[in-house]
Amino acid sequence: MEYIALSDYLKEKYGTKVYKISLTSGCTCPNRDGTISTGGCIFCSEGGSGDFAASEKSLDEQISSAKSLIESKMSSKVPASERKYIAYFQSFTNTYGDQEKLMNLFSRVVNYSEIVGLSIGTRPDCISDEMILFLSNINKEKEVWVELGLQTIHESTARFINRGYELSVFDDTYRRLTDAGLKVVVHVILGLPYENEKDILETIDYLATLNPTLFGVKLQLLHVLKGTRLADIYEEEHFHIYGLEEYCKLVCKCLQHLPKQTVIHRLTGDGPKRILIAPLWSGDKKRVMNTMRKYIKDF
Repeated sequence: MEYIALSDYLKEKYGTKVYKISLTSGCTCPNRDGTISTGGCIFCSEGGSGDFAASEKSLDEQISSAKSLIESKMSSKVPASERKYIAYFQSFTNTYGDQEKLMNLFSRVVNYSEIVGLSIGTRPDCISDEMILFLSNINKEKEVWVELGLQTIHESTARFINRGYELSVFDDTYRRLTDAGLKVVVHVILGLPYENEKDILETIDYLATLNPTLFGVKLQLLHVLKGTRLADIYEEEHFHIYGLEEYCKLVCKCLQHLPKQTVIHRLTGDGPKRILIAPLWSGDKKRVMNTMRKYIKDF
């Protein structure tokens, strides 16, 4: 089976490998500060799904630290001075807060010559028309993606995980973003408690019918992490957790249901080992990716 991986999309567009660096904006989330709820979604750790992001340092320090981390792990023929990056604001809700302050932050980020694009993780109920207009102007100079945590189309599951907004909110925001020419990346969690394969593929099929066609998808394996409400539920109810091969088969079916032009930004994901409860196999990233590649090749 063939699909467009994010790395391939970036290499074709920019002529070289492009690295993603995780940054923090200092934002919180309306699902944590009491505006909608407290505690966040039941699967969300204290890091707000950004456990690998740099701590809240100055912007220069964050970028420098993130680049140093990449350089320590990667071997590349491209000199460090010539590498290109996508700035990824991952933790919590990065359009929720002081709009002027956030716009200033995003403007500063894209002024770094080595940063070729901006990716902003947020909620569909937390992005104003003013912010969309601002980002669409940046998008004329450097590529902008807005990442929305949908997770599922099923309202009963959304209530169970404490998502805090209805599907109609996502629909409206998707339209506003795409009307402004912005690329949207949608996050889907595979393996949410009590969702079966049929439920998951219904979410994927929904994304496949979006108009205009969805730019990107992140398929995220459900992780049970210490300190989350999901961990408490798992301890009491021991809901089904996917095995490695079972998960790989499901990912292949998801890819088969998506349009061929959809850019796949993630196939699984790995939670911090220090707080990972399940599935433990996800901690062996090399084994996971090797198995995933085999299944996709043979599917």
